[in-house]
Amino acid sequence: MVTQTAGSDEARAALHRLRTEVAKAVVGQDAIVTGLLIALLCRGHVLLEGVPGVAKTLLVRALAAALDLDAKRLQFTPDLMPGDVTGSLIYDPNSAAFEFRTGPVFTNLLLADEINRTPPKTQSALLEVMEERQVSVDGTPRPLPEPFIVAATQNPIEYEGTYPLPEAQLDRFLLKLAVPLPSRDEEIGVLRAHHNGFDPRDLKGAGVQRVASAADLAAGRAAVQRVGVVEPVLGYIVDLCRATRVSPSLELGASPRGATALLGAAKAWSWLAGRDYVTPDDIKAVARATMRHRVRLRAEAELEGVTPDAVLDGVLATVPTPR
Repeated sequence: MVTQTAGSDEARAALHRLRTEVAKAVVGQDAIVTGLLIALLCRGHVLLEGVPGVAKTLLVRALAAALDLDAKRLQFTPDLMPGDVTGSLIYDPNSAAFEFRTGPVFTNLLLADEINRTPPKTQSALLEVMEERQVSVDGTPRPLPEPFIVAATQNPIEYEGTYPLPEAQLDRFLLKLAVPLPSRDEEIGVLRAHHNGFDPRDLKGAGVQRVASAADLAAGRAAVQRVGVVEPVLGYIVDLCRATRVSPSLELGASPRGATALLGAAKAWSWLAGRDYVTPDDIKAVARATMRHRVRLRAEAELEGVTPDAVLDGVLATVPTPR
């Protein structure tokens, strides 16, 4: 008989193998893969921010292939309608009735490409999807597959013709991950792979295979729920969030939802690290990714070149760490 601990260890080993498998198609993005894993374990969503050409789309596709999950890509444009996201009722002349035609959200991993290029009306169509994990059309709720997460991308440089995400929607993202440009050696590796015939549209040809499954994710989620957190660490999370609310550089600090997100992400981080308890260092490791999109700078701080990460660094440096 397999114990819960043994099942948990097997799931963790399988999920760790994802980094190696995704690296066959995407070079130098281990930290982003870890962030996506944390989101999957927490049933959260991820906002990926990076300039074009850093393999954000390929990263999500490779992760889905290595997990054997269904993935769909939706390009957000100014003329995209809510029904294009969620699905809509279509009249069927054969049956003389309206039938629901599912939209691209009915998948396990939805890549919402350039989410800030679509108007607020269409962005809001994702709110129920992200929070309730269902689509309601004509009063009928339709649950989404399990697991389900949204991995949305946006360009941090080009803002012309974009619609900034409202705070209510930003708060629905568990993590905001900055996708970096590769190092020189990593970029040489990318060129070498393309020179040798690598085709980003052919993941099987690149050797990406399934190394984990939805069952491993389910076992991992159950194990993350059992990760222990002592009272001083809970207090540390609250103190960090409260410190952002009184920071002179911020007009909006992290909400209580941000505190629960920080707790969940830290538990997933500690489990992936092989521990069954959360330490203050686990909190610090995920604090920036969990809170950078939940805080809003004051106008004068922006003019001075202050960044959310710089403010969070200051908060982490000043809030006492429990022993």
